[in-house]
Amino acid sequence: MKQYVIDELRFEDYEKVKSYMDENYGFPKIDGIYWIPIGKDILSEIQKNHIQCQPFYFAVDLEPSRMACELLVRTKNNVRCNCINYATEKQLNWFIQLIDAIFEKIGVMV
Repeated sequence: MKQYVIDELRFEDYEKVKSYMDENYGFPKIDGIYWIPIGKDILSEIQKNHIQCQPFYFAVDLEPSRMACELLVRTKNNVRCNCINYATEKQLNWFIQLIDAIFEKIGVMV
């Protein structure tokens, strides 16, 4: 699995990140797994055409010592579909910038 990983988090930084994620993306239904929605403006053509599969998300696994961000664009509506793919360059850049901006906003230096 391709991932963007931020590791060696201090516990106090984990608490800040967890608080931000809970507040902005809801409490995880599965321990530490957050779903970050992807804007329709950066969907690939096939994702735009798969209305029944929308919305699309990036999954983020937050643990006390690390955050692992999957680079696979997922949907909660289907397990297997040809619209589920690794992020395009535009999606990848958007997602990494989003995660980096979250850390900057809450004052966590990595």
